Amino acid sequence: MIHSKKKQKAPNYNLYGWAFISIAFFLYLLSTIYPAVESLMLSFKSFQGGEYVFVGLKNYKRMFGDAIFIQTLKNTFLFMLIQVPIMLFLALIIATLLNSKYLKFKGFFRTSIFLPCVTSLVAYSILFKMMFSLNGIINQVFMALGILDKPFQYLQNSNWARAIIIVAMLWRWTGYNVIFYLSALQNIPRETFEAAKVDGASTVQTFFRVTVPQLKPIILLTTIMSTNGTLQLFDETMNITQGGPANSTLPVSHYIYNQSFIYAPNFGYASAISYVVVFIMIILAIIQFSVASEKK
Repeated sequence: MIHSKKKQKAPNYNLYGWAFISIAFFLYLLSTIYPAVESLMLSFKSFQGGEYVFVGLKNYKRMFGDAIFIQTLKNTFLFMLIQVPIMLFLALIIATLLNSKYLKFKGFFRTSIFLPCVTSLVAYSILFKMMFSLNGIINQVFMALGILDKPFQYLQNSNWARAIIIVAMLWRWTGYNVIFYLSALQNIPRETFEAAKVDGASTVQTFFRVTVPQLKPIILLTTIMSTNGTLQLFDETMNITQGGPANSTLPVSHYIYNQSFIYAPNFGYASAISYVVVFIMIILAIIQFSVASEKK
């Protein structure tokens, strides 16, 4: 006699998967999606008569006549166009040197390069402010060497203030990108470099014609991340210059903070500026992807 066996129902792994990620997904909705949607709705409102009133595109139109906002955009793009290329090029050079088989004490140098990245943003920016203050170490050294007769107010000069912020950002973030490039370099077969050497390629030719082309994906990634990071620049200007002198170092993110907490609170206008920054990030990312794909 053949006994019929009951067909067992296959477990619903999809349901189990959703059950496991449900808490994390709920927290993501609560802490990321909900605030993003609320801030977008807030950008179309203005605080009037004790409540937020829908004003349409009024906050967005206001930006075109806001001289300070235009200035902050110029400042932000200036930082981005100068600091990002220099930082990424330095990171690429340093990573190539650290990847050399002839370099000794690699662990020490790699730790030293990455150490600024784990330094507190507030602590390091205050340190730079102290270094370039009227009685800071930079003035003291230059006066001791006879380069200056009296202390120079670096932070009260627009060009010097911008330069100090750029130098501070280079010191803080270059090592972060070095790690990305170093990881990518270690995945490039050494036979590639040996073949270039056999063909008579110089070190510079090998770098630009062998190393760089194989790092295009990671260069694109670091370019997008660095661009987005610079568009969100805040800690350095807040702690070093407070946006001065005369708003010459005030970036967009710092202006958003001022609109929210320093000036008469205007969260609707601040939200509108925030979404303009998001839009700029998307446009720049599309351009960078397009340029990278054209060069393939």
